[in-house]
Amino acid sequence: MKRVFLFSVLITVHTCLLAQRKRVAAPAALIPLPVAASWTADSAFVTAHAEIKAMSGLEKDAALLKSYMERVGSRPVSNRITAAVILSIDSVVVKQPEGYLLQVTPQQVKLTAHDAAGIGHGIATLQQLWKPAAGGGLVLPGAMITDYPRFGYRGMHLDVSRHFFSVDYIKQFIDQLALYKFNNFHWHLTDDQGWRIEIKKYPRLQEVSAWRDQTMIGHKKELPHRFDGKKYGGYYTQEQVKEVVAYAAARHINVIPEIEMPGHALAALEAFPALGCTGGPYKTAQFWGIFDDVFCAGKDSTFLFLQDVLDEVIALFPSSYIHIGGDECPKVRWKQCPACQQRMKAEHLEDEDALQSYFIRRISDYVNRKGRKIIGWDEILEGGLAPGATVMSWRGVEGAVMAARQKQQVIMTPEDELYFDHYQSLYPEEQTAAAGYTPLEAVYGYEPLVTAGDTALLPYIAGIQGGIWSEYLSTETKANYMIYPRLQATAERAWSPATVRDYDDFTQRLTALTGDRYTTWREINYKLDSVGRGSLYVTLHARQPGAVVRYTTDGSVPVAGSPVYKGRIRICHSAVLQARLFVQGKPAGRLFRQPFEVYKSTGARVTLQQPPNTKYTSDAALLVNGVAGTHRFNDGQWLGFSARDLHAYVDLGSVQEIKLLGANVLNYHWQKMWAPESLVFEVSADGKNFERVVAADSFPVNGTNQVRLTVKPVQARYIKVTAVNKGVIPAGEYGAGGRAMMLADEIIVN
Repeated sequence: MKRVFLFSVLITVHTCLLAQRKRVAAPAALIPLPVAASWTADSAFVTAHAEIKAMSGLEKDAALLKSYMERVGSRPVSNRITAAVILSIDSVVVKQPEGYLLQVTPQQVKLTAHDAAGIGHGIATLQQLWKPAAGGGLVLPGAMITDYPRFGYRGMHLDVSRHFFSVDYIKQFIDQLALYKFNNFHWHLTDDQGWRIEIKKYPRLQEVSAWRDQTMIGHKKELPHRFDGKKYGGYYTQEQVKEVVAYAAARHINVIPEIEMPGHALAALEAFPALGCTGGPYKTAQFWGIFDDVFCAGKDSTFLFLQDVLDEVIALFPSSYIHIGGDECPKVRWKQCPACQQRMKAEHLEDEDALQSYFIRRISDYVNRKGRKIIGWDEILEGGLAPGATVMSWRGVEGAVMAARQKQQVIMTPEDELYFDHYQSLYPEEQTAAAGYTPLEAVYGYEPLVTAGDTALLPYIAGIQGGIWSEYLSTETKANYMIYPRLQATAERAWSPATVRDYDDFTQRLTALTGDRYTTWREINYKLDSVGRGSLYVTLHARQPGAVVRYTTDGSVPVAGSPVYKGRIRICHSAVLQARLFVQGKPAGRLFRQPFEVYKSTGARVTLQQPPNTKYTSDAALLVNGVAGTHRFNDGQWLGFSARDLHAYVDLGSVQEIKLLGANVLNYHWQKMWAPESLVFEVSADGKNFERVVAADSFPVNGTNQVRLTVKPVQARYIKVTAVNKGVIPAGEYGAGGRAMMLADEIIVN
């Protein structure tokens, strides 16, 4: 009887599960993840030839939807029942701006939205849901989706000044913004390296400022600087600008133009040298950086010129926002300029920061009179913020907090998390990038509201934006490699609820939507688990589905017969750990390679007299962890000191014989990174009485100087290392007058 009863229960449970499977299907992959979604096992069939019933005013959206359907499902269609497609606006049913409600049944695909933008976002969801059906047409899973954005501002920036991108590429970029529910395209049109927009009143901007004589090859930190010798440039005609703006508007994307001022002005100054403080001559920049020559703030002609430019820009762009830059403006010329000093005197301005504030306020007032508002990078806070200005906080969170406390809107676009000119991998084969290391996981993990700290300031955070700076993106292929899939991660942080933060789930959806198009984030990486005296413990991880990791430490490249990684690896002598993914017995992806160096100092106790005081900061133990920082200085292995010497004390734990002392220091003057004036080593047996044994004062390598100094064998337990900071950057050098930064890594005792 018990067996019969148990069998009956199992049959009942099985029947219930089958019934549930008929009603409920697995969730479809969507990015960004919607607020709420439920799925059924039913499906809807649609064709590009079916009638789309659209409320009056949504005809353009219906036509766009039809074009998308034709693009992926235009084959002849067999006889099947076609679902009706209905587009409507109902702000009572859907209360949130840009929100939508999507219902998919076999009978109809009904998209209801709060506004036209919500219709656009619902169409983007349909694009991700549908699949080509056998015999033609498209099939969609049964669904009920309620969705609306977390932030009202969701932006992506693209710099076309350093490298110029075609109108076709800009449209492709906008298509991706629409697909992932961004609503703002920030178009960076002018800078030191080129002016990219036609201004009819000033044709020399097209004839002169849009071109540079040549372009730097390689990274700006490399010396000597090399150039390609080829004239480079281009600009968008006003007709092309109108075309792009209309294309974006049809996809419910606002285009924000950026016209840089008062800094980043060299291209314009070459054409109009009278607008500078010295009168020139000037040349459009051929390499990357910050330049002392900026628009003169003391001449009224400067403002008349910029007002004329803005008149034409405002006529082309319906955006309520006009971006005026405001960042990285050196005050060197202003301090020496009679006109600027006279302006400060006449306007009772305390210093050059206040003069910049005057400049921004004057431009802001002009833009406001035209019915628009300005956005500026967070430097527009210097000297006081113009009323009504919106701040893009890129140097961290401080600018955002300052602006929010003044009850002014903030857009979060922090360099470390949302600048995609940073490396997305630490593999040495990565294409040249500006600096930094921002992997996909770091982008996805960014949380603007937590970063902001003070919850009272949260209402002033309008949204977030990703940035693409093009100094090292000379082709569309290179640009796409850096942009995607970090763009998708940004989209989810900007749109989806704050509670959505499952990176594994995100990457599964990313793979479902894009296949193997993006693989960098799947590659092998490592973590230094622990460092003990004379040994390291390392773990490896990768996200490639179905892959086995094989590794070696003997210098050989891993092959199918190499050891399989099963857990953390102990390294007790200097070695190169190499690893590779194998899928079905065949190697996949790039070779992982990481050197580890084990010395007597490895894992020793280290203390610092003063901690590092730059963005390159960490615990002092970093100096003896067995991992040397790379020349890209983006791996978290360097400690940086600004206007501060390095005083490190190493305790080996016992008195030992020492024959070699050393350290790594970085020397990149074009990054404002200077080797120390001197590097001194002292030793002691008791920690009280130190004897100077060796020193270095020459660091000739432009890059990593690996200082290795042999000494007469000496018995010691304690080592004192002193590196004297350069201090102020000398005249004639990049960043002259500013503070030199000293970067050090790996104190070596052997």
